[in-house]
Amino acid sequence: MAKRIATHLILIAGLLSAVILVAKFQSNHLGLQSRFLFTDYSSGSPYRQSHIDAGQSDIACSGVHGSETLSHCRDGQVTDEDRRYPGFDKDMSRTHHIIYSLSNPDRKYFRIDFGRRSVMNPSIIPHPELLDTWIITAQLHKPPSARTASVWFAELVCNAAFSDDKRVLSCLEPPLQLPIPATFGDSSKCLGDLSYFSLSVGPHDARVFYGPEIPYTIYGSNSFFTCFGQWISDFRILVDWGIDTINEHEFRQYRELQRPMPWNAVEKNWFLFWDDSGQMFLHHEIAPARVFSKLGLDGSVGPNLALTTSASDQECLKRFLPETGKIHQATNSLAITLCARSDQFCQPDATNTFVLFIIQQKTLHGLHPVYEPYVVLMRRSMPCEIYAVSSKPTWIFGRSIRAEKSNEDSSTGLLEDTSEMLYMTSISWKSHGQKYHGFIDDTLFLAFGREDSDAGGIDVTAGDLLAELGTCAGF
Repeated sequence: MAKRIATHLILIAGLLSAVILVAKFQSNHLGLQSRFLFTDYSSGSPYRQSHIDAGQSDIACSGVHGSETLSHCRDGQVTDEDRRYPGFDKDMSRTHHIIYSLSNPDRKYFRIDFGRRSVMNPSIIPHPELLDTWIITAQLHKPPSARTASVWFAELVCNAAFSDDKRVLSCLEPPLQLPIPATFGDSSKCLGDLSYFSLSVGPHDARVFYGPEIPYTIYGSNSFFTCFGQWISDFRILVDWGIDTINEHEFRQYRELQRPMPWNAVEKNWFLFWDDSGQMFLHHEIAPARVFSKLGLDGSVGPNLALTTSASDQECLKRFLPETGKIHQATNSLAITLCARSDQFCQPDATNTFVLFIIQQKTLHGLHPVYEPYVVLMRRSMPCEIYAVSSKPTWIFGRSIRAEKSNEDSSTGLLEDTSEMLYMTSISWKSHGQKYHGFIDDTLFLAFGREDSDAGGIDVTAGDLLAELGTCAGF
């Protein structure tokens, strides 16, 4: 009898151990997404505990690729190696989240080179067929020294590849002009200081990006609804895309995009996003209040869908962004799953996959503007509320600092605002064949303008970019 009881107890203990192990495994897997925002994901290294809470600024080398092997990442201390970089500021990580290039040997951003043409506002997408080749676009820049004034604008495009040292992404052949037609709207809507917009010919500030299936471009041009509006086109009809099926419903005919009332006289930087069922939406504004709507195939939209979460969204933005300067939308959107592609148990779903985009805060100091970028995540199902925001603005390594110390009188409380002006324009996945959706261990391109006369980019893992987000929960 005693032997039988002992046998039963052993069996029960074994079953309990198995149940505990299974529960622990499931808890670890399911908890990955929720812990991500409070850990420091570094590509090539394990997760480490981080201090993400607002007000804590002692994060050391957050998101640095392979940080365990880099000599300058030592408990937040600045080494002689850091001081070899011109303008490096030892206090940078206290005010900014620093990101570093994965491929550039000096870890700085790379230049985008269109040969003899000066450009700004670049975009980068993988070439649909050619490996180690990307399609780059940018707005033609006419320097102030040009002999004659011009109202003509153009977007340039070329296939591009990296130099051997990975410091420059340059056109393989002379760039071509994107054949985007000029539009002519209602000049009576361009009044006063905006009257010059009615003279404009050609597209402005185009963004080129992938959706879930195909590439698009959204650009500014003269409007029928307001002074200056936003237009969309299937990007494949503008370049030599190869053999592909292009249907009318994919914006083969360029369309003017609309918005819920009221209109601004000049509209800019709208972006598309797709919910978890594949429905297409148009995000018009992030501040002073969010505006987004469901997009029709003719460019028309439904009502503003952001009203139900407007108060909590703005409260979250105010928590993480200084209450100075203007907040603008900056880039297109991507979908991001907050677990690793390399994890066989990582499955995208509504709880771990979000819409990713970048906004920026603009401040003017004299005649020199400064843009500070912030990453935003929002839910992919209605009401599509903001889920998380950068707890610090992103600093792209290689951005020059013209002042050696913080300016205590600065309205932002950040570094002296004479630093190099970089402004985000587009985000994309670097890998060929990857379009809208990615994971935290995938590599991103961030493309940006430099001082209104040049272009650059940086490659970084999504996990590194998202390393210092603060969640909006609790508002």
